[in-house]
Amino acid sequence: MGWSFFIILMKHQPIGIFDSGVGGLTVAHAIKQTLPGESILYFGDTAHLPYGDKSAESIISYSRKIAGFLLDHDAKVVLIACNSASASAYEILRQEFGSRAIIMDVIDPVINYICSGSYRKAGVIGTKRTITSGTYAEKVAIRCPGTSVVSMATPLLVPMIEEGFIFDDISNAIIRAYLSDPLFDDIDALVLGCTHYPIIRNQIGKFFNFNVEVVDSARIVSQELRRVLEENDLLNMGKAGDDMFYVSDHTPWFGKIARMFFEGDINLSKADIWC
Repeated sequence: MGWSFFIILMKHQPIGIFDSGVGGLTVAHAIKQTLPGESILYFGDTAHLPYGDKSAESIISYSRKIAGFLLDHDAKVVLIACNSASASAYEILRQEFGSRAIIMDVIDPVINYICSGSYRKAGVIGTKRTITSGTYAEKVAIRCPGTSVVSMATPLLVPMIEEGFIFDDISNAIIRAYLSDPLFDDIDALVLGCTHYPIIRNQIGKFFNFNVEVVDSARIVSQELRRVLEENDLLNMGKAGDDMFYVSDHTPWFGKIARMFFEGDINLSKADIWC
């Protein structure tokens, strides 16, 4: 079903994406790979990261402000590239801003993917906010009750990644401490319920000897975005405009990761939207 808008959206307008930090860059990168004609407008709320230990009320407040910023910069889509914000704020943003742009989350496309397969037992790891919300387990129970879901909050992974501790003994020890829990015995798939986690996807897969499917939301969401844009005749098949990246607080690691994903210098600015 297509969306109904109060304003006319154009194909050349950018895809607005936001996250608490670098995690949403995994989604932005996947979108550029899948949809090379689209330009990216990214906001990383580095002043408030991580979202996973914030209250739902705080996350909703941040999300409203960021969505407004992206829309003021002509985004045709506001993609909540954060599981914590998707769990807490998606329905509210859809109600408040859905007449101005397409509003998407990163949870529903993954739920649809899980339910389209034949998984017997799926694990989910994510932030405290995502896991305590129960969103994954509740939606899977409704859409595909034959699949059981086990969930665990893994709060050390986001700060570990944001601080650059990846591909080393520290990250391997933390991953092993979480995933060796008997809760994950005999799982068929592990959902990375945080967009930071694809950065350590290979380490997670290696822990399971690559015998468990590690479900990467970035790829799934980029494919769903393509479907939605085509459905609404908003897919840009021409030349992409410049990608723009904003942060609420400068952090050396954000720029480093962004340049790694996008293979070169990026247009990165600080935007103090909280005034």
